[in-house]
Amino acid sequence: MPLIPEEPQIHESAQGPRATPASGRTAPTPRPVPGPRPAAPPRPGRPGPVRPAPPVQRAPRDGVAAKPESSGPATPAAATQTSATPQVQLIPASAEGALDAAEEAVDLLLDSGRAPGEVLVITTGEQHPWATHELSFGETSYWAQHDARDDVFYADAAVVGRATSRPVVVVALNGGPDTVAAAALPLALGRAGALLIVCGDPQQINAVLGAGV
Repeated sequence: MPLIPEEPQIHESAQGPRATPASGRTAPTPRPVPGPRPAAPPRPGRPGPVRPAPPVQRAPRDGVAAKPESSGPATPAAATQTSATPQVQLIPASAEGALDAAEEAVDLLLDSGRAPGEVLVITTGEQHPWATHELSFGETSYWAQHDARDDVFYADAAVVGRATSRPVVVVALNGGPDTVAAAALPLALGRAGALLIVCGDPQQINAVLGAGV
């Protein structure tokens, strides 16, 4: 009886090597690998009076399919371990390129199926343009959007203690004193339910969070 050749099996490749730190944006920023999530619905518009469009508005890209779920249901024990110990991903970037790296990380998270309300972005230096724009309408309106949890929320490291936990936290070490990063990173780790992504100088990050990242 002739043998039927087996079909080649395709295995997911492991995460590629990390890019080396570089000044500016001379090399593509390595993308994080978020865990598989179900596809998220399009981001809802904000109710109330129409405001001028913010400088940067995050939204899932059109025509991009969500990352399919891995085969087989996750066991309750595995889900508990993920929520108890968030995964930490480091994206090497200079202070000048950290915010751009964080933006790319958010884009990939949304493209992979993360809901916008699951993502919190923290900056240690200059505020994200979205935060600056929304704060121009007052802190009450700004924090109301945080509490609504229907969009990506951007916060300065100085106020991260007021932010509540979200499944994914992205930190951009885009400047500011070292003491700010030293205080913000442990808080960000505590706010991350499943994944913490830190964009910045690897030596600085490892010094605060430990070499295990």
